[in-house]
Amino acid sequence: MAGGLVVRRGLTVCYTCELVALAVWIGGLVVIMAAVIPAVFNSFGMEPGGRFLTRVFDGYNRIVFGAIVILLGTAAFRGWASRLDGFAEAALTPIELAVLIAMTVVAALVGLVLGPESVTLQEQAFTAQDDEARKAALDDFFRSHTVVRGLYGLNLGLGIALVGVKVKGWMNEVKR
Repeated sequence: MAGGLVVRRGLTVCYTCELVALAVWIGGLVVIMAAVIPAVFNSFGMEPGGRFLTRVFDGYNRIVFGAIVILLGTAAFRGWASRLDGFAEAALTPIELAVLIAMTVVAALVGLVLGPESVTLQEQAFTAQDDEARKAALDDFFRSHTVVRGLYGLNLGLGIALVGVKVKGWMNEVKR
């Protein structure tokens, strides 16, 4: 029975860590979009504001990668625990796993591929010498940035959806 108590406590830690990771993931992006971005562009010009926000999103992406490590680690523990007698309810549901994988792929795409590419395009726009080259570079940047911004929004929605999936699962457990 002591082993069961250890697993139950481990699951409590897992569920708590999952909620904290999702709160940081969702809350961080909401704060950036609702408060930081408007404050930056209302306080600085486009170029210094853009450079500042690049650093903000770099930090946010690092935090998201930490959250991914936590979420995948807790998923692994829950998968292991679900194979023990009396802990089948610890298993991730297929939808929970699908949303987690989608969030991970989108975060990796933004943080490792499209985000850095967008930053490179932004830098080219800021360093362009003549107006025509600057306009063309800004057009390229804004096209790329629109995709990145959309993926951040998608990941925000997926994070919220994952919270809903978890709450629904807990509510189903309460019904039993």
